[in-house]
Amino acid sequence: MTGPTGPGALPEPDLVERPHGLTVERAMKASPEAVYRAWTEGFDTWFAEPGTVRMRAAVDEPFVFVTRHENRVHPHYGRFLELEPSRLVRLTWVTGAMGTGGAETVVTVELEPAPDGGTRLRLTHTGFYDRAGAERHEQAWADHVLPHLDDVLTANARG
Repeated sequence: MTGPTGPGALPEPDLVERPHGLTVERAMKASPEAVYRAWTEGFDTWFAEPGTVRMRAAVDEPFVFVTRHENRVHPHYGRFLELEPSRLVRLTWVTGAMGTGGAETVVTVELEPAPDGGTRLRLTHTGFYDRAGAERHEQAWADHVLPHLDDVLTANARG
């Protein structure tokens, strides 16, 4: 489901003035189908505060959810730009001062089946104002968020 292009379609974010980004790759134990569902239907099982997600997996649909970190509430906003079941999730990502600084960044999650039944995940996050913001997010995605997603999906598969 590629994004709409006709009249009334929302434009792509303009990243020209925000050239900083990152790429993280990870071998996930779960199948591409399970990883895709986690990004489109199950955000409150691995990322967001349970009960705070307002999300419908459709191109150009806005979403909002809340996370908590160090006793502070952090709202996240965005919309889906592209969806290809079990292959691709592309969305905008907007957070506050300690996140994207209010910039509409773009997260692209590419999924490939791995020979062991798992998934090769490649996450690209672009559109940061500065290198420091991109580096903070790279560390978070690589060291905390994606390992946590892998752990949650593995535990769910075991039942």
